[in-house]
Amino acid sequence: MTGEDPGPLIRLYGLTGGRARPQGESFDLVAIVATVTDFPQSGDLLPEHRAVLSLCRRPTPVADVAAHLRLPINITRVILGDLRRDGLVSIERPRPVAQTIDERIYREVLDGLRSL
Repeated sequence: MTGEDPGPLIRLYGLTGGRARPQGESFDLVAIVATVTDFPQSGDLLPEHRAVLSLCRRPTPVADVAAHLRLPINITRVILGDLRRDGLVSIERPRPVAQTIDERIYREVLDGLRSL
């Protein structure tokens, strides 16, 4: 052993238990993470888990979670997958823009076009 600091790699390995992929259904960088319930304040959660749960009280994209944690995206995905498995967060694909527009807006546009 050289006595050199192994750096963050050992810690990242410990965070994920050596896993490189999240368990369960895959999700991408634009998937939205939201805290499902009030999370336990017990010591069972790692600081990164508590940080995710606090951050995601408001729906947050996976990419923003990774940036906030300052962790690589694959590590963040494993952490999010664990939290999803434990029922603490939901991870949803964002709805296509066409589905987010209210039908009322379509009617107003149509009425405006008819009045021309």
